Amino acid sequence: MAEAAFKLAASAGSTYRELPQNIEAEQALLGAILINNDAYYRVVDFLKANHFFEPLHGHIFEVMGELIRSNRIANPITLKAFLPATIDVVGFSVAQYLARLAAEATTVINAPDYGRTIYDLAVRRELIKVAEDMLSSAFEAAVDSAPREQIQHAEQLLYEIAETGRYGGGFETFETALDSAIDRAAQAYESDGKLSGLATGLKDLDARLGGLQPTDLIVIAGRPGMGKTALATNIAFNVASAYDSTRQVDGALQPGAGGIVAFFSLEMSSEQLATRVLAEQAEISSSNIRRGEIGETEFSRLLDHRQKMRRLPLFIDQTGAISIAQLAARARRLKRQRGLHLVIVDYIQLMQGKSPRAAQNRVQEITEITTGLKALAKELNVPVIALSQLSRGVENRDEKRPQLSDLRESGSIEQDADVVMFVYREEYYLKNKEPRAGTDEHFAWKSEMRDVRGKAEVIIAKQRHGPTGTVAMTFQGEFTRFFDLANQNQLPQRSE
Repeated sequence: MAEAAFKLAASAGSTYRELPQNIEAEQALLGAILINNDAYYRVVDFLKANHFFEPLHGHIFEVMGELIRSNRIANPITLKAFLPATIDVVGFSVAQYLARLAAEATTVINAPDYGRTIYDLAVRRELIKVAEDMLSSAFEAAVDSAPREQIQHAEQLLYEIAETGRYGGGFETFETALDSAIDRAAQAYESDGKLSGLATGLKDLDARLGGLQPTDLIVIAGRPGMGKTALATNIAFNVASAYDSTRQVDGALQPGAGGIVAFFSLEMSSEQLATRVLAEQAEISSSNIRRGEIGETEFSRLLDHRQKMRRLPLFIDQTGAISIAQLAARARRLKRQRGLHLVIVDYIQLMQGKSPRAAQNRVQEITEITTGLKALAKELNVPVIALSQLSRGVENRDEKRPQLSDLRESGSIEQDADVVMFVYREEYYLKNKEPRAGTDEHFAWKSEMRDVRGKAEVIIAKQRHGPTGTVAMTFQGEFTRFFDLANQNQLPQRSE
């Protein structure tokens, strides 16, 4: 091929340096696909039309893909009908250009190498764009603009490049969305627990939710003392302990197989959180551990469980009053460095928004936080569990079971959440109503206490893609542990 006549002119790029590109590699790949359509399947899993430097090449690649996926032949004759005939390519018509691409192609063996070259150069161009944006924003930033915000924005852009544009990449075809839906259904069909999401380790809850779904914001709410943090730590441990790093070396989410967990503990220290998990697994009261009221046998049991759990892929961030921007940046960093399958935040009301204006209005700030958490779930393609306090209005009525309206600053929480679950224990309220001993009321109270002791309800008040209802569970307060009822007893299901 006459290089002087046939090579497409590259864009000038910047004044001093051209953007990295390889027109010959693009031509070679397109030619290889034209002579053997099987070459397309060797690159399509990582290469997209927008990775080509020359727009015409990207358009040709896209049209070829549509033909090949519909079981039709993609060659110069079939392709030219789908490309504008009026385009002039350095003196060639479209038909002539396609013919030259096919004629000059020598082999399909190198197609993956050509594809990776094109992809790598596209990533480098994106990095240059990010660097230029960072430079401009650093020079032109307002005096009151915090450098931290620029760093977090740059980190988000770099993460998006590292994740090959899975988030924020613009439109995708309905065919692509359908393929993803079928893949999710197949995962649920083939998994042991028939789950399409990440298993919580609580079978009754998983049966109602189908597991924790990627991109979902799941809110667990309750009054103090109900056990919402205990439920979150139980789920965190169950997910982390089921993780098989040898089977998931790429960090991909596989339903039911556990995962790497990021736990943002704004209220408790990492040591307190670890003590809870240790008490739960060793079946030793956490209060006894803190006071040192344990014997030699119990202490030995603690050491044994520490040895078993020390490699648990559970990462704790104990920063108090963390902002949504800081939380997102740290979650992105963890996913990039170690992998990430579940994010847990304890709890929403202790977080801060990122804008000073929002901080002056608590409802507006909570809106910014919940919107940010939902966006993070979509960006990282993982479920995000966020704990939330309930208003004191629950205490002022006879029926203590919480409702959606009991959520503090409930508008945005209820709106942004895909799932809202309430933790409710009748035992907690009944215990505080003990009548005077020896009276008839006291005997009746003791009977009621026997009926509700150790029982808890997880009320699914909202589920965007499934039924609502109540899951009855067992709660061991001394070990802060939830588990399934032995008789699998659940209250009736209702549709939203």
